Amino acid sequence: MGWDAEFAPYATRGLVAGRVVRVDRGQCDVLTGDGTVRADTSFVTPHDPLRVICTGDWAAVEPAGDPRYVRAYLPRRTAFVRSTSSKRSEGQILAANVDHAVIAVSLAAELDLGRVERFLTLAWESGALPLIVLTKTDLVTDPGVLGHLVEDVTAAAPGVQVLAVSAATGDGIEVLSAVLSGGTSVLLGVSGAGKSTLANALLGEEAMEVRAVRDMDGKGRHTTTTRNLFAMPGGGVLIDTPGLRGVGLWDAESGVGQVFTEIEELSGNCRFHDCAHETEPGCAVLRAVEDGVLPVRRLESYRKLLRENRRIVAKTDARLRGEIRRDWKRKGAEGRAAMEAKRGRLR
Repeated sequence: MGWDAEFAPYATRGLVAGRVVRVDRGQCDVLTGDGTVRADTSFVTPHDPLRVICTGDWAAVEPAGDPRYVRAYLPRRTAFVRSTSSKRSEGQILAANVDHAVIAVSLAAELDLGRVERFLTLAWESGALPLIVLTKTDLVTDPGVLGHLVEDVTAAAPGVQVLAVSAATGDGIEVLSAVLSGGTSVLLGVSGAGKSTLANALLGEEAMEVRAVRDMDGKGRHTTTTRNLFAMPGGGVLIDTPGLRGVGLWDAESGVGQVFTEIEELSGNCRFHDCAHETEPGCAVLRAVEDGVLPVRRLESYRKLLRENRRIVAKTDARLRGEIRRDWKRKGAEGRAAMEAKRGRLR
């Protein structure tokens, strides 16, 4: 069922359909057929932080008024969620109804494969199709070194497309634009990953402020402070997000399994069904490590993310979130399949 059909009950009430392009301080900007309107979010701000309206939502807005109000938003097909850094262990929704989760990784800094795997876990869990973009390739002057970096990231991201681009020279931008056209993409990464520069290159204008990375430690400054949705000239829309210093998991066990597919497959050959891959006899995973088939780093990263996820789930009522997640994934499956088919045609 398309968005028009889902919105039909709200249309009978005289409400106007629109896409949320920005949310801040109890209000949001909504792009409607008559242009962008400012609306109050009081009616869509529940106590559950995963149910508050966010960038990418399709909203039902009052046709007039001062102020106008968002009365409801349509069920989300996908949603990118992370755990906040607060002690309350709350989930924070960063973007909704996304087809591609674009993870920007800067080659100007030392490559952190563990962080890449963490972002990928959340991306797979969101229901969107992950895509890794290695930025600032113009700073890697040796083609051999660049090739090795791409290989390392590809090995840590089974089943995920990895593109190397440079916003400074334009290398790879045309290919990336083609991959992202026709859908909604969210741009993710740590501060200093080059997200704002990349967003400007994709948008063909200086839509986002850009600041230099600090020389003393290579860390970036936050230039994006809110999540904003923009239309790309080649088709599709892009949601830019603030740099994420903390990327905590949130009920993401299936995402972990997707990132570490080789470990999940090896687990099926373990002697014990509930093998923890620690010291158990007949463990196919440990045997793969001993044989040099599975890198020790991958197994350690897998264990770390599973432990963290279990701690988060233990602090929350995962069962109540389950229906929401299953709905996102069910609705996102068809969209992901379509985007995969499109991506195959572009290769």
